Amino acid sequence: MPLKNYMEDAVFQVLDSVLATRPDICHCDRCRLDIAALALNQLPAKYVVTEKGEIYAKTQKLHHQFEADVIPVILAAMDIVAQNPRHQD
Repeated sequence: MPLKNYMEDAVFQVLDSVLATRPDICHCDRCRLDIAALALNQLPAKYVVTEKGEIYAKTQKLHHQFEADVIPVILAAMDIVAQNPRHQD
């Protein structure tokens, strides 16, 4: 198994569910990636290199505190991107 930042998967899972509730925010690939990049730069990395490590990271994600920490960061990133979109119209 290669080195992986599990936080990337977690952010995209939460991002997609939050974006579904915000039709006023652009959902294009560029904006999604900009939101994810801003959020990931604010969150701690969760690197795993073994299946056991990945399983541990997934169990950590199940805690409500995890989402309580990630959602506000994603919402802030969404506001920044909405005010300064870099996609092509």
